[in-house]
Amino acid sequence: MWIYWGQSVIIGVFNWRRILDLKQFSTENFRIGDKPVQATRQTQREVARFFLFHYGFFHLVYLVFLIVLATPVPGTPVLGIGLCILAFLIGHGFSYWHNRQRDRERTPNIGCVMFLPYGRIIPMHFTIIFGGFVGAESGGSLLLFLGLKTLADVMMHMMEHAERRN
Repeated sequence: MWIYWGQSVIIGVFNWRRILDLKQFSTENFRIGDKPVQATRQTQREVARFFLFHYGFFHLVYLVFLIVLATPVPGTPVLGIGLCILAFLIGHGFSYWHNRQRDRERTPNIGCVMFLPYGRIIPMHFTIIFGGFVGAESGGSLLLFLGLKTLADVMMHMMEHAERRN
């Protein structure tokens, strides 16, 4: 779960940066405080700030749970975990820079851009809540997590590419 948490934080940081980098964006069906908003730089900054705080807060809470519940035991390949997270940072950084031009050639919906990474929260959330019920010691929580992670990754990938086609 440490690798997944690291990946999720990296996705959040790049998504926050993506929100701020949008040159033009749509606010169709997007509301703040149940009120429609205009596609202004002020809206863009508010959405970026909200995302950074809200998504970041979830990950801060997950970090606490991981420290308490998943402290690496002796023999845990901490270096390997760090290298996996670093590899993801490099890969996602390349993807971000590569796709930045695509955002400039179209008008993405800022609400879709903001909400897309939240799908990554679901596997951690459910595993932390229900992992003990399915057998943490027997590997049941790992199977639950891997199933939810795979589902979330596939859905996020499909949604991101569908959003980019628009």
